[in-house]
Amino acid sequence: MKTKQEIAGNWLVRYTKLPLDTFSPYVLLTNFNNYVDLFCEQCGAEPVGFEANMRAATAGGLTIVNFGIGSPNAALIMDLLSAVAPKACLFLGKCGGISEKTRLGDYILPLAGIRGEGTSGDYFPPEIPALPAFMLQRAVSTALRDNQHDYWTGTVYTTNRRLWEHDERFKDYLRTTRAMAVDMETATLFTCGFYNHIPTGALLLVSDNPMVPEGIKTGESDRRVTQTYAATHVRMGIEALRLIIGERRTVRHLKFDW
Repeated sequence: MKTKQEIAGNWLVRYTKLPLDTFSPYVLLTNFNNYVDLFCEQCGAEPVGFEANMRAATAGGLTIVNFGIGSPNAALIMDLLSAVAPKACLFLGKCGGISEKTRLGDYILPLAGIRGEGTSGDYFPPEIPALPAFMLQRAVSTALRDNQHDYWTGTVYTTNRRLWEHDERFKDYLRTTRAMAVDMETATLFTCGFYNHIPTGALLLVSDNPMVPEGIKTGESDRRVTQTYAATHVRMGIEALRLIIGERRTVRHLKFDW
């Protein structure tokens, strides 16, 4: 194998155990195994086993992939998906609320990502912004409003650090960014999606409020959030991509001219 296309195609199959010709052009991305299970339930697919490093399934005209946690994995999946050239990729992730406005279960529709993770620096210089595909985010907005769900817009700060909730200096810095939320993947996905000519968006679910001690995520609090909100989160992602597939919203801007 010599070309990026050859390597990406081979590795995408190796990581997901899905043949290339079974990938839909419309892809949901997630960090959570239970999101893959919920997708299968909602789309009427057979349950997926655990043989693959990245659990994946195709059903109802869509594909979902659990690519794992962190910005290196986010960059990897966008590189690998270049082998099948998706028309749209939508990330369904969880995030920590930075703003005092956010509450558990709130949706955040990020308009941009702050590249605090470092991984994206291998793709573009630091002055290049991490932006989603506008028309994809518009479809997500429509799906949410059609189902009487409200949402916040703003930026999300993406970091490589997973354990920082004790670090008051870092939290003070996060406040100065005026970001709505913090996570470990979104800015990387936007940047690497742009690099690979893949229209990419995100719908984030506030799963904790880590800026205050009582808001830091625990095993019990995460279970409550998952039980209460995860199924709807997945359903909103499915409906947003189906809006695009059904051409109920203009999608001609979901392409790259260069």
